[in-house]
Amino acid sequence: MSVLIKDTTKEERERIVAEALGNMNGGCDGCSQGLADSMYQDYIDGKKELREINMEFRKGFTMEDNRPERSGCGYM
Repeated sequence: MSVLIKDTTKEERERIVAEALGNMNGGCDGCSQGLADSMYQDYIDGKKELREINMEFRKGFTMEDNRPERSGCGYM
């Protein structure tokens, strides 16, 4: 089953998100439910694909490597 916007109706996208978030609720106390609901609203509305939303979310968790360069046993 495709979850792409072009292959789903708004109602189907609502169900896809609800089912996924329902599975998430089993592993936590529901603290992130509001965040997740609003996070996927653009998908439900047909504005962004799930892949785009998830990539944007993960981008916020990447770290820059600001450590000094190492050369051999010491720092440069």
